[in-house]
Amino acid sequence: MTKNPFLNALIALAYIALISSFMFYGLRALGSEPDTVIAPVTMLSLFVLSAAFMGLDFFYYPVAMYLDGDKKGSLSLLTKTVIIFAAITLLLILVVFTLSRI
Repeated sequence: MTKNPFLNALIALAYIALISSFMFYGLRALGSEPDTVIAPVTMLSLFVLSAAFMGLDFFYYPVAMYLDGDKKGSLSLLTKTVIIFAAITLLLILVVFTLSRI
């Protein structure tokens, strides 16, 4: 939620890593299996919360900049943030595939 696209992409990555780690290690520590109706409700709630957070992280400043009249700057910030996040995602995919072959 800054005007730095690299920082915005890293904030998104940190949020995803935090939530994923909590879900992975938290359920493992509890020895829990999602076998109730609460599990899908929780997952959908988490999805909606994540969409809201990512919307805020990726779109807040570009929309504010656009409304302030900086159309080129807003498009540039949004584009750079998405490209940087896509590059980070691609890097993570490559790491996963590389580690799975070891």
